[in-house]
Amino acid sequence: MATPNLNIARTASARASAGRFATKAPYVWAVSRIVLGFIFLWAFLDKTFGLGYSTPAARAWVNGGSPTNGFLANTKGWFAGAFQAIAGHPVTDTLFMVGLLGIGLALLLGIGMRVAAASGATMMVLMYLASLPGVPGTTNPVVDDHVVYALVLVGLAMAKAGETLGFGKAWSRLALVKRYPALE
Repeated sequence: MATPNLNIARTASARASAGRFATKAPYVWAVSRIVLGFIFLWAFLDKTFGLGYSTPAARAWVNGGSPTNGFLANTKGWFAGAFQAIAGHPVTDTLFMVGLLGIGLALLLGIGMRVAAASGATMMVLMYLASLPGVPGTTNPVVDDHVVYALVLVGLAMAKAGETLGFGKAWSRLALVKRYPALE
C-alpha cells in the first residue's frame, strides 16, 4: 500500500486557501476605497462648514475663511515660497475644494476611478511637496501619509475597486465613458 504524498496534499490545501484569500481582495480594495472617499469628503465638509475638527466655524469656507491658507501659508521647505504665494487665493481655494468633493464622491460611489486616482494622487503629491520631508517637526524624514494615500489611490484604480460595492460596472457601460475610457 502506497503512502500518500503529504507535500502534494499540503500544496493543494495551500492553493485552495490562497484562492479563498484572493477572492476577498476586491472587498478589501472596495472598503479601502470607501474609507478613503470618506476622508476626502469629510475634509471637504469640515473645511466648508467649520465642523470644529480641523476647521473652527469662524474659519469655515462658507464664513469667508480660506481652506488653503492655514496649510499653505505655513509651509516650510524647498518649495515653501511657491506654495505660500498661492495660499488663500480664491482660485486655489476653489480648485482644492472642488477636488476634495469630486474625489470623495467618486471614491464613495466607485465611479470615475481613473480621474479620481489621478487627481487625488496629484493633490497628495503637491501636499507632500508643500511639506517636503526633512523639515523640522516631521515624523519621518523621507515619506509621509500623502505618499501612502497617493499610492493607494493608484492601486484602487488599477484594481478596479469601483466595481465591488460601487457603481463602477454601470458607470463603465455609459456611452460617454465608452467613448472616453479615461473617465472610467
